[in-house]
Parts: sequence; C-alpha cells; structure tokens
Amino acid sequence: QVQLVESGGGLVQPGGSLRLSCAASESLFSINVMGWYRQAAGKQRELVAIITSGGSTNYADSAKGRFTISGDNGKNTVYLQMNSLKPEDTAAYYCRAIVRGSNYWGQGTQVTVSS
Repeated sequence: QVQLVESGGGLVQPGGSLRLSCAASESLFSINVMGWYRQAAGKQRELVAIITSGGSTNYADSAKGRFTISGDNGKNTVYLQMNSLKPEDTAAYYCRAIVRGSNYWGQGTQVTVSS
C-alpha cells in the first residue's frame, strides 16, 4: 500500500504564495504518475497539475504560469508551488499517485485565499 500525506495548506491573501507538499511512502521512481487535484465547496474535483516518472508535466489552464509541480526523489515528495493566488483557487487540494496500475489519494489539505 502507498501512503500519501499532504501538507502546506492554509489561509493566504490574494496575490500570495503557498507550497504544498505530498510525501509518499515509497520512492518516486516507483510511482508512474503523481498529480494535484482540487475540489471547491459544492464543485467536482478537478485536475490542477500532473508529473510523470519521466519528468513530463501538464497543467490545467487555470494553473499555467502560476503553479509549478516538481518532485524531490531524495525526500519521496512532490510539491505544488502556487503563486499569484486568487480567491477562486480556494479549495481542498489532494495528492494522487498511480503506482503499478493502482490509484491512491492523500487526505487533502485546505487552501483558502481571502483578504
């Protein structure tokens, strides 16, 4: 079983930045795909960014130019750097991993962008 633990969420003002972390219980070399998703209150969960074991990244249009997904193999951790945050970024953010054909989710971390 693969465990994913998110951290780094919190309250931030519009225009501010946060860095979310997703710590995995095994090496990123074994994880085919990791991604960040978010779910705002009353909305469906949506993709924010993904990164593959080969280093390829993709972003939702709303995240391009503001968010960056990256991985640290030594720490078994994937990050989501979020800059220029907007109120519409407010959501619970979830880490997802696909490992050996199976899907895993973290518990989520809340991001609130408000004055």
